[in-house]
Amino acid sequence: MPEFKYKYTTKAGTKEGIIEAENIEQAKTMLNRQHIKYTKISPNSDMVLFGGGPTQKDVVIFTRQFATMISAGLPLVQCLSILANSTENRIFARAISSVKQKVETGDTFADALRKHPDIFDELYTNMIEAGEVGGILDKILIRLAEYMEKAMALKGKVKGAMVYPAAIVTVAVAVVIFLLIFVIPMFGTMFSDFGQALPWPTQVVLGASNFVIARWYLVFVMPVVVFFAFIKFRATEKGMIITDRVFIKLPVLGELIQKIAVAKFTRTMGTLIASGVPIIEGLTITAKTAGQKVIEQAVLEVIDDIKQGKGLSEPLKEQGVFPIMVVQMIEVGEQTGALDAMMNKIADFYDNEVDTAVDAMTSLLEPALMVFLGVVVGFVVVAMYMPIFKLGEVVG
Repeated sequence: MPEFKYKYTTKAGTKEGIIEAENIEQAKTMLNRQHIKYTKISPNSDMVLFGGGPTQKDVVIFTRQFATMISAGLPLVQCLSILANSTENRIFARAISSVKQKVETGDTFADALRKHPDIFDELYTNMIEAGEVGGILDKILIRLAEYMEKAMALKGKVKGAMVYPAAIVTVAVAVVIFLLIFVIPMFGTMFSDFGQALPWPTQVVLGASNFVIARWYLVFVMPVVVFFAFIKFRATEKGMIITDRVFIKLPVLGELIQKIAVAKFTRTMGTLIASGVPIIEGLTITAKTAGQKVIEQAVLEVIDDIKQGKGLSEPLKEQGVFPIMVVQMIEVGEQTGALDAMMNKIADFYDNEVDTAVDAMTSLLEPALMVFLGVVVGFVVVAMYMPIFKLGEVVG
């Protein structure tokens, strides 16, 4: 819904506020009903002026600070007011102010947060709702902050591990293209005067150089076209299902993807169950936030089985997506009545497994890429010097 920024006067001076409405006339009517004497009202242009919205880190900090203030006994509205004024991201600050206004006009905190789905997802708002109903909002906020911090750490670990290999591949491609465009043609001109058949490695490199120079648009444009075509294909429901199925079956990488998915599933479910969210509702939320279509489809089918009276572990086992150890631990959690604690233990275990797998993959990938780069550059260099060595033998 569009936002409108307005100025109004109080005894303390001029202040600003944000209100959501379908149009400016509706915004004026809403302000009049609230007996707010505004002096100016206009569409909120902060989204354009101040760049993007809040990051995951911003939301984590907000949640952690909010939990601290609620635990200290501060009123909800006062907490929101303090956080809105102290948040550096202007878009986020406006959103918090909007939430505060909704709460002041009678909305529940969870419903006010739901007005900003681009910032607060379904998992977040459902947990807040459970905290409000149960009177344990401070504990829920702490759980949310811990959950988000661990999720962010896991995501950062995986992303960080990919930076160095990606840099090596980029440098390797750039070096090879530079050699093919600027260096190899000089050798080609020199070799054309030899009057002898060139060795096959030299012919391969010269052919590649001629192709890159003559068809440069294919070399530079086609990868971009393929990349965006892949992104567009993956953005579709069918495309995401197909690519996720392929990814999870890849050697090494597929195992890592599965471990990340299991860690995320169990962490999310454990947090939701501990917060008092019903298991079917928790599974529905978890399926939407799984980030892996294979897992999502499996969880949705599990929900249908649970509605028919089955437990959680049996349908999970039938899906064949989760490792047998995970299913067995979930079964123990069901039998002992400590499913939330067991889910979090599984998540902790798989977080460590992901760390170990990422470290192992990185330690293997880095030298492998260096060797690959050395082989490629070495092949080009040797291919260019082979005719010179051959000419030396003939002259000798």
